[in-house]
Amino acid sequence: MATPLDLDQLRTFIAVVDTGSFTRAAEDVFKTQSAVSMQVRRLEDRLGKELFERNGRSVKLTDDGARLLSYARRMLALSQETLTAFDEEHISGHVRIGLPDDYAERFLPEIMGRFVRTNPRVELQIACETTNSLVEHVEKGHLDVALVCPSKTHAWSEIVRREPLHFVTSACHTVHLEEVLPLAIGRADCVWRKQGIEALRQAGRQHRVLFTSWSATIVTSAVLAGLAISVLPECALRPGMRVLTEEEGFPRLNDAEIAVMRGKNTDTPVISALIEHIRESLRNLVPPTEETPLTRQLPETRLIRSQRLRPGMTAAGW
Repeated sequence: MATPLDLDQLRTFIAVVDTGSFTRAAEDVFKTQSAVSMQVRRLEDRLGKELFERNGRSVKLTDDGARLLSYARRMLALSQETLTAFDEEHISGHVRIGLPDDYAERFLPEIMGRFVRTNPRVELQIACETTNSLVEHVEKGHLDVALVCPSKTHAWSEIVRREPLHFVTSACHTVHLEEVLPLAIGRADCVWRKQGIEALRQAGRQHRVLFTSWSATIVTSAVLAGLAISVLPECALRPGMRVLTEEEGFPRLNDAEIAVMRGKNTDTPVISALIEHIRESLRNLVPPTEETPLTRQLPETRLIRSQRLRPGMTAAGW
């Protein structure tokens, strides 16, 4: 039996057609431009047909793309019609959600964008704090849902994403060559801090904590200024940073884990819908791949934010 078509890929395909641009389509479906490109390529691979003629900044439907368009619109309309038929009442209410600020820039657009569009009667109240503070707020009933860095002490959390954790430095400075490594890092209870310091200790690398902060903005500013190195997950990497490699004496770290945590007595339709949306959104985040010609037309900062840094790679500065 043939594999069914992916409705999310069809939705992205229609957005490219309607906006006439991969860049504007990315804004419309709340994805990165590289994720849009990946979804279109996967759809083309699934059908065995090219759907667009790419010419610089412009895209034009091929004959096969035009043929698919009417089917795609009907499939999405039927899907929505089916959901509406079984939705006895629209989800409404408000949800209090928290996440660390280093997750916010990467994940909030993907998680919140389509959710608020498809659930316009839901009000989202968003807080950015440290994992420990978020856990405390959830346990006390001040938050309904939180994205956290999990640990054994955090009950009722579910891991929804794993991604690489790196030692990073400024691409324009040589602070990583100092005999005693200065660190800009999270507070003492930070899981990434503990893992990074233990890895340096086992590798025999001398170090000192120069900056301690729960704010990703402060930590990344110290790194970009060439004042210190840090330990950051892939989602927190910024233009102007460079991933430090094992060849340079920096040990490989275990992947960072991201978990969703829900409070007690939060088994309501609106909260359950949001948590399911979080699971699906983080599961479907597409790892950026090699740039297509169209991708290179994006503004520099947007392009770099969508790139995945590999050990030894450098992203240009601001």
